Amino acid sequence: MNSTAPQPFYQKLSLTLLAIGIIMLAIYLGQDIVVPLALAGLLAVLLRPLEGLFIRIGIPKLLSITLALLIAVLIVSAVTVLISMQLADFSDEWPKLKRNIDLFYRDARRWIRREYSVSYRQQAEYLKNAQSKTLETFQGPETLGVVTGPLGTLILIPIYTFLLLYYRAMLIHFTVVLFAEEQKQRVLEILGQIKSIIQSYMVGLLLETTAVAVLNSAGLLILNVQYAILLGVMAAILNLVPYIGGLVATALAVMVTFISHPEIDVLLGVVGVFIAVQVIDNNFLVPFIVGSKVRINALVSIVGVLVGGALAGLSGMFLSIPVIAMMKVIFDRVPGLEPWGILLGDQTPEQANNNLFRFVNLKKVAPGDPAAGDPAAGDPAPGEPEEKNQP
Repeated sequence: MNSTAPQPFYQKLSLTLLAIGIIMLAIYLGQDIVVPLALAGLLAVLLRPLEGLFIRIGIPKLLSITLALLIAVLIVSAVTVLISMQLADFSDEWPKLKRNIDLFYRDARRWIRREYSVSYRQQAEYLKNAQSKTLETFQGPETLGVVTGPLGTLILIPIYTFLLLYYRAMLIHFTVVLFAEEQKQRVLEILGQIKSIIQSYMVGLLLETTAVAVLNSAGLLILNVQYAILLGVMAAILNLVPYIGGLVATALAVMVTFISHPEIDVLLGVVGVFIAVQVIDNNFLVPFIVGSKVRINALVSIVGVLVGGALAGLSGMFLSIPVIAMMKVIFDRVPGLEPWGILLGDQTPEQANNNLFRFVNLKKVAPGDPAAGDPAAGDPAPGEPEEKNQP
């Protein structure tokens, strides 16, 4: 029996689906460990050129890693301080906001009673039940994990980043020696491609986020919207979550603006600003700033974001795109996994000059018609490609 016979398709598909299921289960159960480690890996790849720059000018490796990490912490701290200052201004206006909320609440109660014949007493009972359920949820034992989880992640990410940068050479060597000697060049090529993609994606993402924040804030300032900078920066941060973040940011901005500026023209202006910024972002900023190295189709991106959110929350949504990009690099270069790389990519068969979906328009040609060609002489019929002369 030939032991090198290829595996049947159903067997390969079953093994692939089983591996995907095991990986997803491991991510879901170990997300408290996997998510901070993955975020630290992205940050380590982003800081690697800065660390290399410090090493080239003569700074020791340990100090170079510390300086690169310190610069990243200072940038994040500056953004946090900016948002905190805006939130402080937002809290100073709380009495006015509370008064507007009360007016909106009364108008909403009247509208519900008039349109749906629900009395004030019934509405109060509904709100009381909803409030009691909300309090029960936040008083449960899971609330501590919800609050302390992000804090633990913020503490672990710098530590993981430092260690990943320090042990980078050892980790690369470990990855290479896992495979046979003849696969060494391919493994190094895959690792190099992954590094290039992650660096391009992260640097482009930072530039894109800055540009989106400036455009959002400028548009809201032109409309004289309160907390324009706060809303613009928060919308840019939410935009880091592909597809879904932009919708959430627009809804949040409209709700906050409605509290202080309930005029319909201001609300429509806010929606128009965010739509215009999204058009500029998707058609100009993403192609030219983020770059074209992350070539993933929209369907896989949306499904990946939803799956990432189901497995690991907001962090999973943010990590979904770079993870899918790394998977595509691996699939494109590993024999037997190329079809999965095609599924993740955004290149259609027509763009790839693939004849799989090009059908020949066969026509019935009368005998003796010169357009039919002479089969005996080897002339091709219309629509048939000419055969190359074989040596």
